[in-house]
Amino acid sequence: MTTILFDLDGTIINSFLGITRCVQYALRSKGIDVENLKDLEEYIGPPLKQTFQKNYDFSDEETIDLIRKYRERFDVTGIFENELYPGVEQTLLHLKECGYPLVLASSKPETACERILEKHGLLSCFDEVVGATLDGRISTKEQVLKEVFQRIGSNDPKDYVLIGDTIYDVEGANKVGMDCIGVSYGFGKAEDLERAGAVSVCRDLEEVERVVIERY
Repeated sequence: MTTILFDLDGTIINSFLGITRCVQYALRSKGIDVENLKDLEEYIGPPLKQTFQKNYDFSDEETIDLIRKYRERFDVTGIFENELYPGVEQTLLHLKECGYPLVLASSKPETACERILEKHGLLSCFDEVVGATLDGRISTKEQVLKEVFQRIGSNDPKDYVLIGDTIYDVEGANKVGMDCIGVSYGFGKAEDLERAGAVSVCRDLEEVERVVIERY
């Protein structure tokens, strides 16, 4: 049976407020004030270091300090500033009933993923939770997916399919040879997901469930 991997931000939870407010808080520590949170949406998905350094001429040391400030707020407040997308619990439970192993695969720190799932009562739905490490050893989606291979015990990408909302999910899956089903209700655009190589793009979780059962 195919193991179904779910991204977290933009796929299971709408974490817009939690992430953007923490980025705003971190940037203010460097004297940068971004008032419109929509301008910070690009920080949702890729590793923080990557986006901070793409947008500003921060040194590695400054970036580490920014990420520390981000986590200062996130670990207390931002981690709970999110909500489930409609149909999440029903979809997860139905896929489990159908016999699919479920894994959470996120570029967010693994401990944070577990706390968020626990808050929403979903931790028991997953056979494994795989996320980034705080020491930076695992940060990109590709690295997360390779860690999934190690924990599940199969290196055959055909044994898995990833469900995610951004091109970072699709590109990460492509790099390890895995299919990726895109969702257009999160933070990515359907056309970008298609262009990146998603095998299908779904408008909601009901459609995700249908595609998974039909194809895998």
